Amino acid sequence: MTEKTLRELSHQVGEALGHLGATITTAESCTGGWIAKVITDVSGSSAWFERGFVTYSNDAKHQMIGVDSGTLETHGAVSEAVVREMAQGALYAAGADYAVAVSGIAGPNGGSEEKPVGTVWFGFASKAEGTIARQQLFEGDRDTVRRKSTEYALQTLWEEFLKNKLDTV
Repeated sequence: MTEKTLRELSHQVGEALGHLGATITTAESCTGGWIAKVITDVSGSSAWFERGFVTYSNDAKHQMIGVDSGTLETHGAVSEAVVREMAQGALYAAGADYAVAVSGIAGPNGGSEEKPVGTVWFGFASKAEGTIARQQLFEGDRDTVRRKSTEYALQTLWEEFLKNKLDTV
């Protein structure tokens, strides 16, 4: 994966959102705002991106985008339940059409047998199409896990939501 790939994906996503007249928000934990960064690297992105949430701590997830404390306690921050609530909460808080959420263990510390380093959960929410969640296990150092997570988020947003929507317009 290269910077070119991230640039190409962010341009592709941006062009689709612009064509659809739609907006996107992000709720990021392990990526630390990297998805929002590559989206806003595209000139004109203010037309489809108003805000992102870097919710690194559990308190931030709860306070900024309404993730239920009980969900965090029961499932842990790196879980399907939490990224679903992150995506839905960001969608609501930003008033956007689409939301991407990510929470994972980038390493090198923090992993367990159940959730090893490289475990990343993604949530994708759409006002029209609902919410989906996906899990990935990425190999590599912290930077690689974060970069792969950013690429996966943009690619999945494109494939699961935007590509088909463009075909119907």
